[in-house]
Amino acid sequence: MPDTGSIRILIAEDDDNARALLVDLLNSMGHVVVAEVTGGRDAIERARDVVPDVVLLDVHMPDGSGIEAAEEIAKEIPGVAVVLFSGDQTITLSEREVAATAAIAFLPKPTPPRVLDSTLRLAVSRARELMTARQDAAAARGALENRKMIERAKGILMRRTGSSEQEAYRILQRTSQDRSVPMVEIARAVLASEPGLQEHAKDK
Repeated sequence: MPDTGSIRILIAEDDDNARALLVDLLNSMGHVVVAEVTGGRDAIERARDVVPDVVLLDVHMPDGSGIEAAEEIAKEIPGVAVVLFSGDQTITLSEREVAATAAIAFLPKPTPPRVLDSTLRLAVSRARELMTARQDAAAARGALENRKMIERAKGILMRRTGSSEQEAYRILQRTSQDRSVPMVEIARAVLASEPGLQEHAKDK
């Protein structure tokens, strides 16, 4: 079987025997257990420290449920894949819990080794895809805001200098090159120099 890469896993399981068996199983699969804890609060703290690929959380833990821990981890470390598991076959997650925990999978205990391995790999892949999508969306929003800022700065320069749109753009471009800073920074400076503009922006 080709090496498909190990996964760094944090395990949160309050049953010592179950946790030990899980650690041995994951190690035998070639994965790396970077931390093992017995409660939800510890899971949050250790996740901050080690930033694993996957957090494998038991839903029922003494100091706070896995769902609550998953919500906190999803909020603080969005690139980490969250996989919940439980021996209680009657548990279901509400839509709010699914959204808040960003749980990528929910496994029963015990889970067949191959299912566990495949689920963890898929969870990591899915979490990375989601992170990339969020980053792309943020970059697109940033690029749009930058374009808007440059357009507004062009309008100010056109009014101040009587230049055409193309000439105003060239002013921004030349200033950007001369000062070796991004054009959006020049545009921001132009907007900041416009009397009353900042107050108007705050009112919006």
